[in-house]
Amino acid sequence: MADLRESPHATATRHPWETARLRFFTRALADAGVLTTARRVLDVGAGDAFLARSLLPRLSPGAEIHCVDTGYPIESPGDPLLPTGLHLHHDLPPGPFDLILLLDILEHVEDDAAFLQNLLERLQPNGRVLVSVPAWQPLFTSHDAALLHHRRYAPKQAQAVLASVGLRVLSSGGLFHGLLLPRVLTLVSERLRPPATPQPTALAWRHGGLVTGAVQAVLAADNAVSRWGARTGADLPGLSWWALCCK
Repeated sequence: MADLRESPHATATRHPWETARLRFFTRALADAGVLTTARRVLDVGAGDAFLARSLLPRLSPGAEIHCVDTGYPIESPGDPLLPTGLHLHHDLPPGPFDLILLLDILEHVEDDAAFLQNLLERLQPNGRVLVSVPAWQPLFTSHDAALLHHRRYAPKQAQAVLASVGLRVLSSGGLFHGLLLPRVLTLVSERLRPPATPQPTALAWRHGGLVTGAVQAVLAADNAVSRWGARTGADLPGLSWWALCCK
């Protein structure tokens, strides 16, 4: 998947956006009791497997995470450098799975409903699906184009796609509310001065500890607002939208 186009170089620190997203979704899965029950997890479009590597120790002993990404080499025997329980696949592996992760993936797929329907054939009857997508089509910028996004989603549009394949939303909401204004400013800037042909850039972070700590604190507060919104049912718009679903 195109997420590999943003993978940081080995010498770069993880972007605070990545770590904030990891913390938010780990907390969401833990609060829903999924981390203790999921034995086989499918991470679709896993990129460099940052999230999978971080999530694996939180699962029950013996659990497995199967990462699939078309950017991986064609199947080969197991990589001895991978932690036990983590597997990389170029093509979708056979199910069934207790949890399917689809984090910022559907926007890369032209026929998102058909793609989802195919994945659900690999989901256990009582399994869960965690989805996130970039929100609000009017905020489509050159960054989306560089990452080969087909669209951004209004929450109702994303909910309709999920419902069309028989998924029921258990919890959902906006995410990264504080990043809406910077995206609007980027959009205005691009309208005033259209950029050259967009190119993907690595999602790297090379700022010092003071800046990093400040950004992490802001994003942690943003995550707390997102959890409150999901818990209370408040419809808070964010730069992303997410949902935890079941059949």
